[in-house]
Amino acid sequence: SALLRMQARRASNEETRQALSEAERRVTTIATVHDALSHNVNERVDFDDVFSSVLRMAAVVASPTGQVSTVLEGSFGVVDADTAQALATVLAELVTNAVEHGLGDRDGTVTVRALRDGQSLEVHVIDDGVGVKPGAIMSGLGTRIVQTLVRGELRGSIEWAPREWGGTLVTLVTNLDPA
Repeated sequence: SALLRMQARRASNEETRQALSEAERRVTTIATVHDALSHNVNERVDFDDVFSSVLRMAAVVASPTGQVSTVLEGSFGVVDADTAQALATVLAELVTNAVEHGLGDRDGTVTVRALRDGQSLEVHVIDDGVGVKPGAIMSGLGTRIVQTLVRGELRGSIEWAPREWGGTLVTLVTNLDPA
């Protein structure tokens, strides 16, 4: 992560600098999960603890100008290592996209709502920004990463929808049963 940050600072091309910064953010998200997993022996982690720091980090990094509030509602509970890694990456991408594309330079709120019922998990990422633009979904690397991880690693589904009063609602549904 530090090496990517140093390289980004040295890059003279803005596009290169931005790509390296995004890579650094992704590596830092992965490192946060690995750090949490290193403190226990059973390859399971309380995802609420892990995600609270990932949520703050994703919003701060994505919002250099606007004032962004983040809210975490509900509970993810305990998840296995592979699920934690994929879920942290997916949610960090969704929060970053909500801040960068939904809120842009304006102030706003990103809410992540986790609804856990046994092995079933439904997560809503909600922003009060400008809303999803037609054709914008799946146009960037972040949303392609999200789709791949949700379908492959999490064996779930994901949908983007405009909110009636502005902003975007992203709904992720998955079954946490490793079988």
